Amino acid sequence: MKRFDKDLFEALKPKQGDMEILEFTGSETGDRVHLRFNSPLKMEWISDIVDHGLTESQAYFVDVGVKLPTPLSFWRHQHIVEKIDDKYSLIIDDITFKAKPFFLTPVLYPALYAAFYPRKTIYQDYFGI
Repeated sequence: MKRFDKDLFEALKPKQGDMEILEFTGSETGDRVHLRFNSPLKMEWISDIVDHGLTESQAYFVDVGVKLPTPLSFWRHQHIVEKIDDKYSLIIDDITFKAKPFFLTPVLYPALYAAFYPRKTIYQDYFGI
């Protein structure tokens, strides 16, 4: 069964730009994701998985940025899969972020929204729905 693993993470990589996955240890508490963006600017992104859980109706994990590209100063991303019924699930990307200087936080929202929007079809293709 396909799940939140390195193969999915590879599929979710942005098509534009040059991003490499330097480390992906999983999606459970204590795991780490380390990315390097090589264009247009060289930047690194490191997130630690700080929480995860699995119940009959929900699976989730939470990553928190420990090294973020400028201008981000805070990142918390909760990945949630909620079971609707035996055939359908709801996938939620719950993201909280801040930028420095603070006035850039709302300015970044459209760019982040645009970056995450393509995930809808990637999830559908990856999970065969």
